[in-house]
Amino acid sequence: MELKTKIHAEDDRQELLITREFNLPLDLLFKAYEVPEIVEQWMGTKVLKLENKKHGCWQFETTDPKGNKHGFNGVIHDFIPNQKITRTFEMENTSFPVQLEYLEFEKLTDETSKLKMHIVYKSVADRDQMLKLPFAQGLNMAHNRLEEIVIKLK
Repeated sequence: MELKTKIHAEDDRQELLITREFNLPLDLLFKAYEVPEIVEQWMGTKVLKLENKKHGCWQFETTDPKGNKHGFNGVIHDFIPNQKITRTFEMENTSFPVQLEYLEFEKLTDETSKLKMHIVYKSVADRDQMLKLPFAQGLNMAHNRLEEIVIKLK
């Protein structure tokens, strides 16, 4: 099965470029990143905090099958509804350093939209370590769930 979310990683670069076209209007795609209840559904995580504003912060928590809690957090540096979110992303209690994420939302038609993510890692090694995980499959599964859940809001 072809992965709809495309991940482009150039050799010797500490960044990823990720794109995905959704069968969702732009405003609904953006809501999937903005509304805590929707984020929880497609990400399968608990939203502890989500301050959608410049200098806001966010904090999520997930529980693995063994009952262990894992935290994720960051700071929102820029937030322009239906256009872009610039934020940091940190996985708590791991060796991964903080990464910087640029999310851009684009209207393609009245019923379709595109998400472009530019993720910058501290080093090429950190980026490559992330790619060794089932990152691409996990992101595709999450984006597929996003589309399935949010399309019902039409």
